[in-house]
Amino acid sequence: MAPKGKAGTKGKKQIFEENRETLRFYLRIILGASAVYALVNLVIFYSAASAWTWVAFVFSLVVYGTSYRSMNSMAKPSFTDDGSLADGGIDLNMEQGMAEHLKDVILLTAIVQVLSCFSLYVWYFWLLAPGRALYLLWVNILGPWFTAEAAPAAQEPNEKKQRRQERRQMKRF
Repeated sequence: MAPKGKAGTKGKKQIFEENRETLRFYLRIILGASAVYALVNLVIFYSAASAWTWVAFVFSLVVYGTSYRSMNSMAKPSFTDDGSLADGGIDLNMEQGMAEHLKDVILLTAIVQVLSCFSLYVWYFWLLAPGRALYLLWVNILGPWFTAEAAPAAQEPNEKKQRRQERRQMKRF
């Protein structure tokens, strides 16, 4: 059962600590998935590695790098002159935030990268990321924009107001 009342807010120090743990967790995922992929495809099966194997590896490194750097810059804390924490940065564990989408991209890339040790065709699953981005673009921006009415229609007066207006018009004549 959910607690009653307003949800508690996090303090600067708690956000700072959770962001540090979150970044550490996703760095481990990135390093682990890249190590498995490099070990299997580029060391053990080096003779069977094609140019596409290298392209996929470089692509995953670029995705990891940009996503992790974005998360790192979002979580950058600021300190005062005396060294105390002034701001813990943006909460990376906040629901419906940009960091949530970046974490999804990192996880999708890691899963696809590890599974692609069996077949390079698994990389087609990475097309889920732009598909999700287009879906969010349509649902949140384009769809409401295209389906919005040109001008708000005048609200129809309720019966009471309409009768009152009719009586006033009758009195004028």
